[in-house]
Amino acid sequence: MGYAQLVIGPAGSGKSTYCNNLHQHCESIGRTVNIVNLDPAAENFDYPVSIDIRDLISLEDVMEELNLGPNGGLVYCMEHLEENLDDWLAEQLEGYLDDDYLVFDCPGQIELYSHVPVFRTFVDQLKRWNYNVCAVYLLDSQFVSDITKYLSGCMASLSAMIQLELPHVNVLTKMDLVKNKKEIEKFLDPDTRLLLSELNQHMAPRFAKLNRSLAELIDDYSMVNFLPLDITKENSIQYILSHIDNAIQFGEDADVKVKDFDPDFNDADNGEDG
Repeated sequence: MGYAQLVIGPAGSGKSTYCNNLHQHCESIGRTVNIVNLDPAAENFDYPVSIDIRDLISLEDVMEELNLGPNGGLVYCMEHLEENLDDWLAEQLEGYLDDDYLVFDCPGQIELYSHVPVFRTFVDQLKRWNYNVCAVYLLDSQFVSDITKYLSGCMASLSAMIQLELPHVNVLTKMDLVKNKKEIEKFLDPDTRLLLSELNQHMAPRFAKLNRSLAELIDDYSMVNFLPLDITKENSIQYILSHIDNAIQFGEDADVKVKDFDPDFNDADNGEDG
């Protein structure tokens, strides 16, 4: 049995930073993770890359040879990967043991996870190769500065969740840059009634019925909540990792207790702003 994280989310949400900090954390505790770059537009890495899609295809080459723009070129690259899963990717994964842990650093084009079937095909192939996979959806915490932005982020996350049909962990990144964490806490495990009330205050009355439907959708799924990530705190990355490990049943014999790693996000009460 292999284990894998599929690190997804909008451009600029901190996917590569997350992968780098995850690698550093695991290295510090003597645990091995293998980072796989699936972004054909990537240039520089702060972490060691075990497998690199650019050995198969790069966005720069596609744009130059096919005269495509960056978005069309990226879709072409990922479709090329899809066509080469059984040969190129299978060959790349041959050297890994059954219990190896892979982290796939993915591109930031959101439609790749919401309605283009490339990553669904990719995930299904990993499952056939006996990998337990968890989608880790990253969202910039500064993106949820108000209720309308938060709702937009929830809808994008929910769309990816439905498309991929995987255990799904949502993460609010860049918490170290948030000055007032109390303003963010209400979005971590939201009370939809309070959010609906706030949403109605921001929008015209004619949207009240739509707002209620959206709030009920989030509440019915009961899955769109977020874990905070502050990369300046070691227990923050461990807290998220323990949730992901639990979702993919990694190390279940070790009897990991998530609550032992629950980070303290009440710094504001202690006089800390950042």
